[in-house]
Amino acid sequence: MSPADLLQQRHVWEILAALIFAGTVGGGGFSVAPGDTGITYPEAPRLDLTDEHHGVKVPDPYRWLEQTDSEQTRKWIEAQNKIAYAYLEKIPKRQAIKDRLTALWNFERYGIPHKEGGRYFFSKNDGLQNQSVLYTAANLDGTPSVLLDPNTLSKDGTVALTSDAVSEDGQYLAYGTAEAGSDWNVLKVRDVATGKDLPDLIRWVKFSRPSWTKDGKGFFYSRFKEPVSGAELKDTNRFHKIYLHKLGTAQADDLLVYERPDKPDWYMSGEVTEDGKYLIISANENLVKDGIFYKDLSSPSTPVVELLNKFDAQYRFVGNDGPAFWIMTDREAPRWQLVAIDTRKPEPENWKPVIPQAAEAIQEIEVVGERFIVSYLKDAMTVVRVHDLAGKYLRDIDLPGIGTATGFGGKRKDPETFYSFTSYTAPGRIYRYDVASNQSHLFREPKVKFNPDDYTTRQVFYNSKDGTRVPMLIVHRKPLKLDGTNPALLYGYGGFSISITPAFSVAALAWMEMGGVYAVPNLRGGGEYGEQWHQAGMKTKKQNVFDDFIAAAEWLIANKYTSSKKLAIHGASNGGLLVGACMTQRPDLFGACLPAVGVLDMLRFHKFTVGWAWVGDYGSAEDAAEFKALYAYSPYHNVKRGTCYPKTLITTADHDDRVFPAHSFKFAAALQWAQGCENPVLIRIETRAGHGLGKPTSKRIEETADMWAFLVRALEMDPPLDR
Repeated sequence: MSPADLLQQRHVWEILAALIFAGTVGGGGFSVAPGDTGITYPEAPRLDLTDEHHGVKVPDPYRWLEQTDSEQTRKWIEAQNKIAYAYLEKIPKRQAIKDRLTALWNFERYGIPHKEGGRYFFSKNDGLQNQSVLYTAANLDGTPSVLLDPNTLSKDGTVALTSDAVSEDGQYLAYGTAEAGSDWNVLKVRDVATGKDLPDLIRWVKFSRPSWTKDGKGFFYSRFKEPVSGAELKDTNRFHKIYLHKLGTAQADDLLVYERPDKPDWYMSGEVTEDGKYLIISANENLVKDGIFYKDLSSPSTPVVELLNKFDAQYRFVGNDGPAFWIMTDREAPRWQLVAIDTRKPEPENWKPVIPQAAEAIQEIEVVGERFIVSYLKDAMTVVRVHDLAGKYLRDIDLPGIGTATGFGGKRKDPETFYSFTSYTAPGRIYRYDVASNQSHLFREPKVKFNPDDYTTRQVFYNSKDGTRVPMLIVHRKPLKLDGTNPALLYGYGGFSISITPAFSVAALAWMEMGGVYAVPNLRGGGEYGEQWHQAGMKTKKQNVFDDFIAAAEWLIANKYTSSKKLAIHGASNGGLLVGACMTQRPDLFGACLPAVGVLDMLRFHKFTVGWAWVGDYGSAEDAAEFKALYAYSPYHNVKRGTCYPKTLITTADHDDRVFPAHSFKFAAALQWAQGCENPVLIRIETRAGHGLGKPTSKRIEETADMWAFLVRALEMDPPLDR
């Protein structure tokens, strides 16, 4: 935090203290109008506080809610939860919804197996376990044994396994855990044979997976410096560094392998090549552009070589053939291509194309069985093709349907790999793929208590505001009468080149069982059609994403799937921003809104935890042109007093150190103050939970039951749950 920020923070608290003790508040009083059930919202002082950006004065009346651990904020959180939970618990259908969610969630499910040291490793959840358990087995038909059960690490199931890496000889497991939803990880090492942990302990790790040395005597990892005590969930995290930990030593003795004091905003990760000869260092700048460096591991004194250091495109290391590196990149190929770079002649004019850009966007490339296995997206559905190592196309992999396939990991000499296939009506089935025969064999199939034949999925294309053609998948129970009376849930994301593809969801299934239509458009800003699609929803073009989402809602209404009063919108994180922006721009269009863990103050997001990394996608208020765009759509800054906003349930968590929960706090306070009609504005603040990673099954069921119960009341539904 800069000296100017510290002075500003002190100024805020001086103003707040004066207002509280004087019993008055600049810009408005403490009282807030009651909602549709006589709700009186908690007191929320409005500070007479403004910032100036490029000559524009911007009010920030709820800055005090950024002090999430202050007594004033804690009381506000407690009061908000008391109101929200009282409202939700009185909805008659809530218990029936929770019971049905619990029944649906209670099915055995598996993770994708991987093999190290002649043993298989995979995760499994018996159904309602809060966390999946890591197992190991000598062969696919053998009886697996528990290697690590995260459910034993806490009484409430809030300690989650976040990463796992097995040494090449299969002797050791390096694993990361996170507590209460935080992104902070603790790394430990377990002996696979005995199931006992070694004394090794590594703290202050974020966004890093251990990568073992070839000899299994240590591993590389990335970490930030230890934060100030009490500010672990708020302070910015900068200066990512790569270390080597040797087994049996203290973290204080770990070798610093690479740092960049001149580049505080780089994310850096280290990956040992399969042959053990190189450490590949991937540096990412603002989640948009990449650099790739490497270090010859034959000697500790060899320098790090900056192979790709211009940060002019995205680059992903795929594998190597000695000194030739296979690199997946969108340089001169917005839908991605694979090139070979000889590290002895690394100039771009010497790069060799291996797999050219196709009509579909490449998502992943793996090297297994002396083949490249390439996953593409065609209109948001997976297509998988096999190429030889010279790049020649050989064949497609026949998938079991239209949906999403993920996995295909392994080693270059492995004869087999595994993948998962899923869709909105197909729970994730695990397949073993034999590379030589091109045959897929079902390995594990979950049994969920529903009939997929009762549902139908349709893909449509609609025109956005500027005429751009956007795809949308619509799923619902059969039959459906198109008369505008159906409750519908529109879900979206639209950012960071993340592709939203079909995947089975218990929550979505329960919604459809209740008679709801589930619709998911593939908005600009995502990666479904490559980098051009992504860039069309970035920075000063972010409004395109909101226009795409609004146009999707209008299409559903025009085609009689639903009506405004029956339409709800939902999104999380960047999708929470999407919901916040659309409901403030078009409050008339929606019957209910569910913004979850959203980025909602677009002028200050970069000042907390890892928010600085999002500048590449959002832009920054420090840039005049980008400030203009951000200020125009920032949900918190575009709440207008007297507007009738839709019925709203905001959800966040007290341990969210990805998107600082004050985003949701400030937006909720502003909406409650501004609400011009009786529609409720509630905020549900989960305790001992974070951004969503590793959230226990029990908390997922409770949260979903609350959201669906809220929609039952908001959209005036009468689902046949207890009849």
